[in-house]
Amino acid sequence: MNAPFSAARIRDEFPVFRHHPDLVYLDNAATTHKPATVLDAERTFYETANANVHRAAHRLGSAATDAFEGARTRIAAHLNAAHADEIVFTRGTTEAINLAAYSWGRANLRPGDVVLLSTLEHHANIVPWQLVAQQTGAVVRPVPLGADGQLDPDAYQALLARGVKLVGLTQCSNATGVQPPLAAMIAAAKAAGATVLVDGAQGIAHDGVDVQALGADFYAFSGHKAYGPTGIGALWARRELLAQMPPWQGGGEMIERVSFDGTTFAEPPFRFEAGTPPIAQAVGLAAALGWLANLDRDALLAHELALRDRFEAGLAGLDDVRILGAGAPRGAISALTFDGIHPYDVAQFLDGYGVAARVGQHCAGPLHQALGIAGSLRFSFAAYNTDADVDTALAALASTLELLR
Repeated sequence: MNAPFSAARIRDEFPVFRHHPDLVYLDNAATTHKPATVLDAERTFYETANANVHRAAHRLGSAATDAFEGARTRIAAHLNAAHADEIVFTRGTTEAINLAAYSWGRANLRPGDVVLLSTLEHHANIVPWQLVAQQTGAVVRPVPLGADGQLDPDAYQALLARGVKLVGLTQCSNATGVQPPLAAMIAAAKAAGATVLVDGAQGIAHDGVDVQALGADFYAFSGHKAYGPTGIGALWARRELLAQMPPWQGGGEMIERVSFDGTTFAEPPFRFEAGTPPIAQAVGLAAALGWLANLDRDALLAHELALRDRFEAGLAGLDDVRILGAGAPRGAISALTFDGIHPYDVAQFLDGYGVAARVGQHCAGPLHQALGIAGSLRFSFAAYNTDADVDTALAALASTLELLR
C-alpha cells in the first residue's frame, strides 16, 4: 500500500534540497532532481557489481549482467510491455527517436512517403525525420494549429486521408504542456495504415503509460525527466516490429558473428545496443521507476496539477501576462509571455530570487513560430514542489514585472 502523498516528505528524499534549501526549482520539464534511492542504486552498482555486461565469465560480469537485464525487466513492467526484449536502452528520448528514424525509417520510407508530425513536437521528434527524409525522398509535413491554437483535427484527418507512412505525436508538449487527444489521434493514424511513434518525454513521470493499451508502435522516453539519471532512456517497440528493423549503429555486442566476409546480427534488443551500454544508468533508471511506482500516481498527478492551477490563479493578479495553451488539456506546465517585456529578462531576475524557470523556445521552434512568439518563460512542476514554491515564484514574478515596467 502506498503511503499518503506528501510533497514535504518527498522533498526530504532529494539531497539537492539539503544543499540548496531555498531553491525553488520549477524547471522540471528540462530535468528532474534525483531521490537518494536513485543515487544509492548507482553507487551500489559501482561498489558491488561494476563490470561489463554479456561478455565476462567472472562473477562480477554475471552480477553486472543480472543488474542490467533486471533493469530492462523493471522498465518493461513499468510500461506494461508484453516482453522485456521490447525495451531498447538508449541515451534518452532523442537517441530513441533517432534509432526509430534511422532503422525503421531508412528501411521503410520511400520517395514521396509522408511523415506527419504535430506542430507541438520538439526538435528531437522533427529533425531526425527531416534527416532521414533527405536520404529516402520522403517528405515531412506538420499537423497545423487551428484558430484556437490547438491541433486542427480536420486538417489532421485530411492529411491522413492522403496517405501517411508514419505519424509522430507528443504525449505532452514540453513547450506549453498541451496534451493532444492521443488515443483518438493514434486510432485515426492506425486506421489510415500509418506507423505511430509517441514521444513520452514529458509524460512518463506524470501520466505514465501502458504501451499495450496505447495502440502506438513506438514509445520513447528519457530517464532524467523521470527522477532517473542522465544518459539513459529507452525505445519501446512491439517485438515483431523490432525483429524487422535493421541495425542502425555497428560495433560490439550487437553482432552474432563477424568476419571480413561479412557480419550477422544479434536478435533485438541487442541488435540496437552497440558497444558498452549505460549500465549503472540503467540500474538508476530502474530505481527511479520503482520509486515512482511506490507513489500514489493519481495523487501525484493531482498534486502537480493543483500546483499549476494555484500558480495560474495567482497570475490573475498580474497585468499583461498570457498563458500559452490556456483552455486546452495540459500537463503540469505553465508557459508565459509578457506584453512589452522579454521573457529572458524576467528569467534572469527570477534567478536572483532563487527561482529556477526555463526561458526560450524549449527546442520547439516550429511551435513558437506557429504561435507567433520569439520565446516564453516556462514553469514546470514535480512531486517535490510545494505550495510555498508556487507562492515564492508568484511573489518574485510580481516584483520582477514591476521592476521591468
